[in-house]
Amino acid sequence: MKRVLLKLSGEALAGEKKTGFDEPTVTKVAMQVKSLVDDGMEIGIVIGGGNFWRGRSSEKIDRTKADQIGMLATVMNCIYVSEIFRSVGLKTAVMTPFACGAFTELFSKDRVNEYFADHAVVFFAGGTGHPYFSTDTATVLRAIEIEAEMILLAKSVDGVYDSDPKDNPEAKKYSEISIQEVIERKLGVVDMTASILCMENRMPMMVFGLNQEDSIVHTVNGTLDGTRVTA
Repeated sequence: MKRVLLKLSGEALAGEKKTGFDEPTVTKVAMQVKSLVDDGMEIGIVIGGGNFWRGRSSEKIDRTKADQIGMLATVMNCIYVSEIFRSVGLKTAVMTPFACGAFTELFSKDRVNEYFADHAVVFFAGGTGHPYFSTDTATVLRAIEIEAEMILLAKSVDGVYDSDPKDNPEAKKYSEISIQEVIERKLGVVDMTASILCMENRMPMMVFGLNQEDSIVHTVNGTLDGTRVTA
């Protein structure tokens, strides 16, 4: 693969603390991404905001405002992770769908291609810029827009199961499953809007556990036992 979009959960970057940042965890991610970029891969990244805020957990705040707080949480995450990436020798850029002063720059596909040509990693922060759309949807949207070959979905579980492995020790893990089956069985790999976008635009995904050793590199090389979601 030449160009991929990597989705990282905010909770995964928080490590055992479950909130904020865990620098050793982020540094491990940075080193893996650097090895792939050094080999010529172009990588875009979307990060969730769950290590700071989950808007739907508050019933006292207007949904639009709650989602806006979540968008800003993803901006903070991307700025932080971008700086850790820079500390290991990577070039980075942070883009948002709305103006954030000098903190980020507005998303532009042409500018993304220029950054990739300069071997930079591009972070897509701020979701879609609109409430009621998750970072899952933003991930698929950006992957389609930048013409990524695949989405790499780094999660707290090591693939797609027929039920929650935390609740069911007998849960079956899929080595491969279609996005149509994911939708029909309501497996919740990504939300419904993102799933339909994947299906309509034939965007495949690889789902794997971020906490496995060198999981990003092994997934790209086809040597990790995750789940391939076909479109």
